[in-house]
Amino acid sequence: MSSQASEKSLEERLDLFMRRNFPQIEMHGGDAGIEAIEEETGEVWISLTGACSGCGISPMTIQALKSRMVAEFEEIDAVHASTGGFYDDEPGAGFEPDVSDAPF
Repeated sequence: MSSQASEKSLEERLDLFMRRNFPQIEMHGGDAGIEAIEEETGEVWISLTGACSGCGISPMTIQALKSRMVAEFEEIDAVHASTGGFYDDEPGAGFEPDVSDAPF
């Protein structure tokens, strides 16, 4: 690893990684951002916003981000991703309509 790369923070390196490896996110009207990094546990939380929120291929983009981040950054053990409010691995991440006040 070069001394220049080691001088950058993990957040800077992750941001650069996302911009270099996933330019299609911005090209299609979306945006990807790092929400949080927990260096002690090796976890990263990212969000895909804009056009990504309703995009049918965003699950594939998320899987690619997750697998490549874990493979390319030894500090990262888990990546959690959100495309609109819920992270993909927490309750409510899938489509779960609230029918508690439905008239049936």
